Amino acid sequence: MTAALFAMPTYKRPGVLLVAGIVLATLTEAIASTVLSLGRGDIIGDTYATPDEFAWLDVGYTAPKLIGFIAAAWLMSRINPRNLIVGSTLVMGAACAVAAITTRLELLVALRVMQGFSGGVLLVAGQGIIFLAFPRRHQPILQALFAMGSVVAPATIAPALQGSLLDSQSWTWIFFSVVPVSLAAGGLLLHADCSAPVNVGRRPFDWIGFSLVATTLFCFTYVFGQGSRWDWFEESRILWLTVIGTAALLAFLGQQAMAKGQGLLDITVFRSEDFSFAFTVSFVAGAALFGSAFLIPSFAVSVLAFTPTDAGLLLLPSGALFIGALLIAAFLMQVRRVPPIATVPFGILMIMVAMWMLSGSTIESGADDMMPAILLRGLGLGLLFLSITLIAFGKLNDQNLASGIGLFNAGRQLGGLMGVAWLQTFIEHNITANAAVLGANVTAGIPAVNERLATTTAMLMARGMDSLAAGRAAISLLGRAVTGQSTVIAFDTAFNAVALLFVIAAPALIAIKIGLSRFMGKRAEQSSPNLAAVPMPITSTPDKSPIWPSPTLSSNVLPDGSQRQVEDTRLPA
Repeated sequence: MTAALFAMPTYKRPGVLLVAGIVLATLTEAIASTVLSLGRGDIIGDTYATPDEFAWLDVGYTAPKLIGFIAAAWLMSRINPRNLIVGSTLVMGAACAVAAITTRLELLVALRVMQGFSGGVLLVAGQGIIFLAFPRRHQPILQALFAMGSVVAPATIAPALQGSLLDSQSWTWIFFSVVPVSLAAGGLLLHADCSAPVNVGRRPFDWIGFSLVATTLFCFTYVFGQGSRWDWFEESRILWLTVIGTAALLAFLGQQAMAKGQGLLDITVFRSEDFSFAFTVSFVAGAALFGSAFLIPSFAVSVLAFTPTDAGLLLLPSGALFIGALLIAAFLMQVRRVPPIATVPFGILMIMVAMWMLSGSTIESGADDMMPAILLRGLGLGLLFLSITLIAFGKLNDQNLASGIGLFNAGRQLGGLMGVAWLQTFIEHNITANAAVLGANVTAGIPAVNERLATTTAMLMARGMDSLAAGRAAISLLGRAVTGQSTVIAFDTAFNAVALLFVIAAPALIAIKIGLSRFMGKRAEQSSPNLAAVPMPITSTPDKSPIWPSPTLSSNVLPDGSQRQVEDTRLPA
């Protein structure tokens, strides 16, 4: 099988319409991806689904989304990326429109599969188009705009919208809200001025690799999503799915290594030290983003008895600081030429402090008490996510950029799945343990307990209850108070655990960075004599160079050493 070069199209005078259309397309995915977070109870009631049946609505979205991340690079080599994102956005809108008018569980699962796959593809295609259509020196502000739709919206804006619709209308209106956004995004993208793709060789589709990675992702998505509910390996299905997923993953990695450039993944992205480091960080960042986004609304609903609207609005103010931090970081990197790595420590420190502040929440806390920590969290996430995005993709070329974007997003999503699964298990075990400890100290004969029971009994008797019923009700209320306090302590411990995650991860990430630098340095020393003997054509241009200068090969070099002719039609500086 002959090797085929894969290249992306160039675009003529891209501008506001292109970026606006891509950001609106990411909003459709943001709304669809978070619809089950607050609407779970309402959807279960309307579809008469059991918890096992409802689980497939989660798995049916997340696993195809991860598969879409991986498959998007191949699709972009076969389909004009602008047409690909338009098609994915319209498929998302159509699937959401049908989901809004049906309560058939089987159909909803199929529609969630369509939504997940199209969402993964449009995210990779959208981010790839931005990198390919605009000069690299403009990427900080452009990637900040993209992050507003792909990261900020699902973490802050979408929950507020969904909570309001759930309280005022129903869960179907959440799906309906995607339709006009998808149509607007498709219209803007169709009117954006783009040229035809460059005619180059095409990589054949790797059916074996696709089957293996799909099996892996479906198994792991189910395990991470449902493992906590089944007490993990105590349930045989969780154990077997873990074994099958691990075997499929090992087979996939081996098959890709032997594919010699013709596999589903372009593993040349890992030759970049920066991408390898950012890919590792994406797991930790995903755990922090998704984990904290799970903890805060869950604490508000289960402990503070917030309504869905109040729980959604709780995270909304942090979106303003999230966006502000993205723009500040973009200004520093694009105008002041600050390296992206410089803002990473500040982002990590702010997230750690925010989680530590939330660990002091009580059953009497309100939105005002939690807001300083939530705002600080938004500021930290903004400084962290733009930096690792630019670090990851700054030195990739046109040939492996789409694969890098897909892998990076898959790493972030998997990190989030693992983080939420661990936090769910951590909270459940802590609630049980805390209730046992508190219950052992709340026994008859203790003066404080007797006084509490007597006071509660007298209050209930004053409201018309007889003495026997009032005594039983007082004991029941005391038990509920113990359970409530156990839940508060469990959530506070979980907030602390997220903060400690960075305390543990930070030294490990530094060690990984140092190790990667030394490994790449030795590899460069070993290959430098060979490179010196081969004359290399000069093909770099200011627009196609990395955001921060580094010795990388141009993406316009063909395997035979000749240069691919590409019309330079990008915007002037």
